[in-house]
Amino acid sequence: MPRSAPHTSLTASPTLTKPDHPVAALTGITKIYYKPDGTIMVEALRGVDITIRTNEYVAIMGASGSGKSTLMNILGCLDRPTAGQYLLDGVPSQELDDEALSKFRGQKIGFVFQAFNLIAQLTVEENVSVPLFYQGVHKHERVQRARACLELVDLADRLDHRPRELSGGQQQRVAIARALVTNPVVLMADEPTGNLDSKTGEAILTLFERLHDEGMTIIMVTHDDDIADRCHRIIRLKDGLVEYDRSLR
Repeated sequence: MPRSAPHTSLTASPTLTKPDHPVAALTGITKIYYKPDGTIMVEALRGVDITIRTNEYVAIMGASGSGKSTLMNILGCLDRPTAGQYLLDGVPSQELDDEALSKFRGQKIGFVFQAFNLIAQLTVEENVSVPLFYQGVHKHERVQRARACLELVDLADRLDHRPRELSGGQQQRVAIARALVTNPVVLMADEPTGNLDSKTGEAILTLFERLHDEGMTIIMVTHDDDIADRCHRIIRLKDGLVEYDRSLR
């Protein structure tokens, strides 16, 4: 990956220190979708138990309909389980109301999607600082933290550029910087190289590996065996259950 600025270590800031307890702990998680008449349409998850600890690099895999998207939505606090307990950073997420859960999600989780989801009218720096604006962080601190994260992903020389002026790989690195700017306890990525060519995708995966080496916990949904094999643990779902859960390191 081309270098445009010196590396900034993810672990250099004390605000990025992670706790020693599990980042995510799911116990007996079920998710049922119902028809309007109250009958079961699909049982997407059927009793899932997963614990993810600090600094793990986990791939979640499974065929269409296996439950992996539902699992990722629950892990990301974008959806609630029908039953079971989900502790995120030690907090039982199911006990939070919608407003508190939204705030908690913004503080604890950084999301990276296949689509970059950048705001075309904003500069790179402004895009990265958007989550901090919604958290009420003072402008001076927003700028400092956004620039530090852009330096981390080697885009310190693109602060005033708009998304349309960047390549796909650069846009995804902006999205990663935006995901990191809140100092989350976990980075969740959903097919983050899906819209990129192989060379650019390789650069993004190298960046993820660097982030993991420096302490970040990463959970990635992927359908690609080669990408999953670069993670340190693979969880494969089938018919709403964990088919296997194995460590590669």
